[in-house]
Amino acid sequence: MDKKQISRRNFIAGSAGLGLSALGALPSVASGNREKDRIAVIFELSGGNDGLNTHIPYSNDTYYRLRPKIGISEKDVLKLDDDFGFNKSMKGLRNIWQKNQLAIVKGCGYANPSFSHFTSNAYMHSGVPNGGHALGWVGRVADELSPEFRDNLIVNIGAKQSPAVVSAVHTPIVFQDPERFRKFEWMNNFDNISEFQSEPSNLSFVKKVAAGAKQTSFLIDEAWQKFRPTSDYGIVPFGLQKVAACIKAGFDTRLYYVSVPNNLFDTHVSQGPLHSRLLSYVSDTISGFFADLANDELDQNVIMLVYSEFGRRPGENSNLGTDHGTANDMYLIGPKVNGGVYGTAPNLDQLSRDGNMNFTTDFRRVYSTIIKNWLGIKPARIFSDGTDPIEKVISS
Repeated sequence: MDKKQISRRNFIAGSAGLGLSALGALPSVASGNREKDRIAVIFELSGGNDGLNTHIPYSNDTYYRLRPKIGISEKDVLKLDDDFGFNKSMKGLRNIWQKNQLAIVKGCGYANPSFSHFTSNAYMHSGVPNGGHALGWVGRVADELSPEFRDNLIVNIGAKQSPAVVSAVHTPIVFQDPERFRKFEWMNNFDNISEFQSEPSNLSFVKKVAAGAKQTSFLIDEAWQKFRPTSDYGIVPFGLQKVAACIKAGFDTRLYYVSVPNNLFDTHVSQGPLHSRLLSYVSDTISGFFADLANDELDQNVIMLVYSEFGRRPGENSNLGTDHGTANDMYLIGPKVNGGVYGTAPNLDQLSRDGNMNFTTDFRRVYSTIIKNWLGIKPARIFSDGTDPIEKVISS
């Protein structure tokens, strides 16, 4: 690209590829309205979590016929009701369930499913199955929450920006290590730049962005340095403690996005012990996150969505693992959630021709439940067909 043709849009788009996606995020901490602003935390279990060995149908004989070796025996299930129970490593989420603050939506998926991580992620991140969208569904929600640019509306904890948070208006803050985030040299090097001098407005914009990003980075570093957790986040927090640090510091952020990295839930081989450990990490950190916020009376305005890009096949493979599948569970968690099981579990005796489960709930209905019943936005403004939310999951 010719340096003289650099525009504001090109500058931000190019910088995002360098992991500097917080460029456009000008600083803001508490504006006095955090008591009424509702927060959504999206937690992605990348790789395709095995829903059947997470929320286990221990009373279903077909489950054990399909999984004679890797099926979780009834004695190792944390029973939630007469039909289902959690993997024994999930004591933290079982405790949240017992508080009636965890909703499990069964059979989430879409027609003509893809078994590709890349393609499935594109559908889940955009909220447009068998199609796609230039903007992420979380980014479009942000645009509806604030049609004009607003400081720090989206925070994405990760090494790079998720496509889910790509917005037409807002530039997410993207960071993984709060201490390294403020050490980027680009923040200090715009005073003597001559490449933009033929376009003074662009130079002014770039300097403003750099100054804003620098101030934001110090705010994040300060929030992290002051963060004192009041609960145990477990062995692997996956970034939720950084979300808590921002919330406790009074950031004016409404949307947080966190993901388990590196497709860790892609359990094709020797699934049992690995999957159990991963579930323990996730369960412990979610439990610790909500306990920490509750201790500071900050949990009432927070709801978390937990999801994967797809589920696993109901039948085990020859490597004692599971391959890419279709329908999966999605979780909504928080004090304002009416706990329980929603939707219809796919029938394990009526699989598709390729041996996969048939989805029973359009995954966008779960998104819409947060969008409408938590954030107060009409789903039709995010999804072309509107997609009705699942009622009664969230208390008013």
